[in-house]
Amino acid sequence: MQEHAYIISIGGLDPSSGAGITSDIKTFEAHGLYGLSVCTAVTIQDDVSFKSCEWVPYKTIKGQLETLLNRFSVPVIKIGIIENWDVLANLLEFIRQHDPNIKIIVDPILKASAGYNFHSEEYLQHFDRVMEYSYLITPNYEEIKALYPEKSIADTLSYMTQKTNIYLKGGHRADQKGWDQLHHSGIIQTNIEPKVDKIHEKHGSGCVLSAALASNLAKGIPLEDACRLAKYYTETFLNSNESLLGTHIELRMNS
Repeated sequence: MQEHAYIISIGGLDPSSGAGITSDIKTFEAHGLYGLSVCTAVTIQDDVSFKSCEWVPYKTIKGQLETLLNRFSVPVIKIGIIENWDVLANLLEFIRQHDPNIKIIVDPILKASAGYNFHSEEYLQHFDRVMEYSYLITPNYEEIKALYPEKSIADTLSYMTQKTNIYLKGGHRADQKGWDQLHHSGIIQTNIEPKVDKIHEKHGSGCVLSAALASNLAKGIPLEDACRLAKYYTETFLNSNESLLGTHIELRMNS
């Protein structure tokens, strides 16, 4: 691998560094990549409570990103919280115009774990544009139910996979808890089972999984293998200690 392989995280600044752009950068480094970041929001939170969020204006977000893209060659961009789907769709359109070959991984954070609601329903009409520009979207079960509440999960997946690939995180499943699924090419479903029976929950675990997946894709690993490796990396991260804040230092995966 070249001396500096770059990847970008677009997302919020979490002061506890358990989630958001600082968590992503730690994950990128653990995979041997140099992480760049674009801040979309400044949050007031720690690992157990979420108090408020100040959104960064779209012009500022775009300016940060444009500066990085003009300087660095980036194969993959991972995106976390954005003010709404309209802002995200416009940002994705800008990325595609700059370089249509960049793979965009969207982690659609609709709520913080503490219950703060990030997206109002009125903006979901723009979600079709988001899917069309994304290579992969990584919702959990609660998020995918919230995206199209009038549809069943099966119907939602059928609709969404006509437009993009879906990695469905299984931590919130009622059955087969912890079993993730990759839905791609419109019809193919791949189950990704956990390797461990017990985990220690972590603040920002969804961010870590999506960032690990993005890292694997940036290293040229095929999609299904990238998903499995991200799953197992995240499990190791979850069990790195018993607190709500995990460690990446001991988890370097540079191969």
